[in-house]
Amino acid sequence: MAQLRPLPIDPLAEAKRQWLAHGWTDAADGMAVVTSVMRAQQLLLARVDAALKPFGVTFARFEVLRLLAFSRSGTLPLSSVVARLQVHATSVTSTAERLVRDGLVLREPHPHDGRAAMLTLTDAGRALVEKATAALNAEVFSAPGINSDDAAALVGIVARLRKDAGDFADPRPTPDPL
Repeated sequence: MAQLRPLPIDPLAEAKRQWLAHGWTDAADGMAVVTSVMRAQQLLLARVDAALKPFGVTFARFEVLRLLAFSRSGTLPLSSVVARLQVHATSVTSTAERLVRDGLVLREPHPHDGRAAMLTLTDAGRALVEKATAALNAEVFSAPGINSDDAAALVGIVARLRKDAGDFADPRPTPDPL
């Protein structure tokens, strides 16, 4: 996916020029926003995938492991994992099944709800997620490709977009612990 050599022009700027040339002026800025964010996501995901490859996990699997590791007991209801990761239940169930198969997570019945399941991080899962987190921190998160001021501005802009789309409400000053 990543280019070995930079392109001579920015294809997204050219796409915007074409939108304007075709008279789609009301949509040109929005098209540029959407395609820019999607391309940035591709670039960042390629870096994340490369950092996680030695551990044999995808980012989706890492997220489940990291969420469980952040919880007080290493155990969460499957429904809480779905809600906190903002992913469809089918995707989380599929991801959890792979983690169970690999011995990184246990899937157990919920103690109070016979229809629900609990996910519990195993010792192997905890060891893997700690190593994978160290790799992501060193190879991706500590140097995302923009300076800290730009990073803060970008996070703020994207947070407003997400909030306006109904992704979340303003949090309480101190969020409840996991």
